[in-house]
Amino acid sequence: MADVWREIRGGDPLLILLSVGVTMLTYALRAYRWQYMVQVLGPTHYGAAFRATVIGFAANFLLPGRVGEVLRPYMLAREEHLSATSTFATIILERLFDLATVLVFFAVFLLVFDPRVSPVDPRTFRDIRMGGFTVAVVAVVALVMVFVLAGHPDAAARAALRVERVLPARVAHAFSRLVHLFVTGLSAVRRPSQLAMAVAWSFPLWLSIGTGIFLVTRAFHIPMPFIGSFVVMTVLAVGVAVPTPGAVGGFHFFYKLGVTAFYGAQVERAVGAAIVLHAVSFLPVTLLGIIFMARQGLSLGRLRGLAKLAGAQEQEGTR
Repeated sequence: MADVWREIRGGDPLLILLSVGVTMLTYALRAYRWQYMVQVLGPTHYGAAFRATVIGFAANFLLPGRVGEVLRPYMLAREEHLSATSTFATIILERLFDLATVLVFFAVFLLVFDPRVSPVDPRTFRDIRMGGFTVAVVAVVALVMVFVLAGHPDAAARAALRVERVLPARVAHAFSRLVHLFVTGLSAVRRPSQLAMAVAWSFPLWLSIGTGIFLVTRAFHIPMPFIGSFVVMTVLAVGVAVPTPGAVGGFHFFYKLGVTAFYGAQVERAVGAAIVLHAVSFLPVTLLGIIFMARQGLSLGRLRGLAKLAGAQEQEGTR
């Protein structure tokens, strides 16, 4: 840890500061894209989408269980008088867009990367490439299923009603209504204008994420070209999916894997850069989220309560 701390102190503060600004831009872009996806449910204000986005990501960092993924749509739905279930469906859709965009950037990386000029172990490279290909197939199948499902909310509701064979009629009809509301939230994929804008804004969003990764990496004098941020963001997408509070551990391990395997970074330097990148990625948005929470009279306890209430209202839809 003494060596890691020495590497952290040797980081370029200007590049790290620039990465903070770029990283905060990603949340602004994320809220802007989300606003287009929610338009199918009703009009929304950008300020409401941005506040809900920031508070949701802050909750993911501060509270276990990634409750921010439930809080974010619930808070926007409450403020803009939308269906919470339908708004939650847009989060699922958003994650699919994120996954597809990351895989596009990963494919670009594979097209230009020459493993012969990199210290990457051929087996590691093969495993990462195969993992990316497998996830790409899953993502395509999921997007096709969402597209088909979103075009037939009534049929989905009727199909869900078949649980009446094993459940009481009241529960079955409530479940059918819940499915109808959820599928309605997916309908952005069937509207060309909303779909085009969501796809279009996904690329600058993830380019800004890649830029933040690149700036921090170069701040630690790791010789990674900008295109290298595409593979690092891909493995980081796996790291943040590890169910730990604030993505601690998974984020750091997979960043270290990316820069050591592909660009020969020293372990202590890679760990120092991972710690700083994690702080840049989560602390500013968490501080801003706390400010927004304070303005709305929300504490962590109240935030937990809202998360439980959001879950309870999802269940209430089955009544």
